[in-house]
Amino acid sequence: MTWFNSRRSAVVARRGAVATSQPLAAQAGLKMLMDGGNAVDAAVASAAALNVLEPMSTGIGGDMFALIWKADARKVLALNGSGHSAAGANPEDVRKKGHSSIPHSGKDAALSVSVPGTVHGWQTALENHGRMTLKEVLQPAIEYAKHGYAVSEIIANGWQRNEEKLKERPSGAEMLPAGRAPKFGEVVKLEKLGQSLQAIAEGGSDAFYKGEIARKISSFVQSEGGWITENDLADHHSDWDDAISANYRGVDVWECPPNGQGIAALIALNVAEGFSIPRMGAQSADRYHYLIEAMRVGFADALQYVADPRVTEVPIRGLLAKEYADKRRHKIKQARAMGDVSYGRPGPAADTVYVTAVDGEGNACSLINSLFEGFGSGLVVPGTGIALQNRGSLFSLDSKHPNFLQGRKRPYQTIIPAMATRNGQMWLSFGVMGGFQQPQGHLQVVSNMVDFGMDSQKALDALRFHVDVETGSGLTKLEAGVDRSVVEELKRRGHNVEVLDSYERTRFGGGQVISRDPETGVLVAGSEPRKDGSAVGW
Repeated sequence: MTWFNSRRSAVVARRGAVATSQPLAAQAGLKMLMDGGNAVDAAVASAAALNVLEPMSTGIGGDMFALIWKADARKVLALNGSGHSAAGANPEDVRKKGHSSIPHSGKDAALSVSVPGTVHGWQTALENHGRMTLKEVLQPAIEYAKHGYAVSEIIANGWQRNEEKLKERPSGAEMLPAGRAPKFGEVVKLEKLGQSLQAIAEGGSDAFYKGEIARKISSFVQSEGGWITENDLADHHSDWDDAISANYRGVDVWECPPNGQGIAALIALNVAEGFSIPRMGAQSADRYHYLIEAMRVGFADALQYVADPRVTEVPIRGLLAKEYADKRRHKIKQARAMGDVSYGRPGPAADTVYVTAVDGEGNACSLINSLFEGFGSGLVVPGTGIALQNRGSLFSLDSKHPNFLQGRKRPYQTIIPAMATRNGQMWLSFGVMGGFQQPQGHLQVVSNMVDFGMDSQKALDALRFHVDVETGSGLTKLEAGVDRSVVEELKRRGHNVEVLDSYERTRFGGGQVISRDPETGVLVAGSEPRKDGSAVGW
């Protein structure tokens, strides 16, 4: 059996823990806990710091989702902090510019910009379930933006990959402070972004959605051919939703409901539960086969049905029914991979950053924040340092599809925080970054911990697979280190597999996990070994 050994041990603490993709951001969250804040305060502080420390991945020009566990109420709460399309958004304008789908970047990238939901989402989470103010939790981010920080190697490489994208417009220079992407170890200040964060700290979310910043955003997007107006920004709001869940071998796994793709992970878990995964071995060909097939089923359904449920009917209860999973599972055979996987027909409705924080009282916040692709659309609003997301590129132009582009509608979202409870107590606060890798990461981490008893760090260290749904190639990518006999057996069963070299490990996502023992209060935190991630405790 082959294992990826990260040489990391899990971080153990009792008074609080934070795990995220950048060490300085994790420390920003831990400082909130040490200063009397709770898990929500810590998670927002870390997310805000990541806007500065890992700006290609997240920011106030993007969206956020969160799951919050309230220890006193023993309930999982879901916060949708994603933005809508502009009221004037329409497919005709896209087609007139010669596009058959909404462009992710380039000359017409403004068509992909939806209203950024992050700032209102942060404020909503804090006002309802935090102890600190937005001004307090933004201070670490403001300090780093104004006074500078040294850039880590992986983030420097990510910045470099997006340098040309930023250079397409003059305002991109605000994210290229030396006229180029910073190098490893170089000190960077993002002063315009710091000024925007300071304005939000002083004026709250109104400083972003109304007034000067809103005028600059709408004016710039419209000058680039997009639709967003000041009214679109002023009308934005976050929403509290009922979290959705699936029970996997006695563990309730929780996700935010659509318009997020977390339901793909839950469908896959329901399907996988019917196979004897724990008896197969963690790195066996059988386990890879059945989890890959379950994930393909989950994606087939999610890509067909996930849309904005406030605009389009989404059959959530039907998709999560155990009876529906039984029907879908019957299509999976041991000897041979499925051909093209079509979506089922359920019964009636019956570059991203992730932060997890748990405090000493047992409250938890699983929060994910994203611009979608590196620096989002590539549009940086002049004079603000705000990179705008390109999440609207995930809308469909097919009028028969539930995720069809319309005004005032939330698009399909890839960003999904997760939690797991056991016997009515919070057990895991976790997530795995990386576009369409996210539900796949959730499936594999849960299986690692439930089926094979791994701790938070080992569950992240374990080798992963990635089903390619972005290109429709039918390819499944395996991480370097998978035993050759497993690779050959998967090919024999008809899987189209490719093994990626070790330098491409970041394609398999970036996860963070904190588990909690309800009897002792002991927290065990793990962080992604393939990136700069850090878990810290108190």
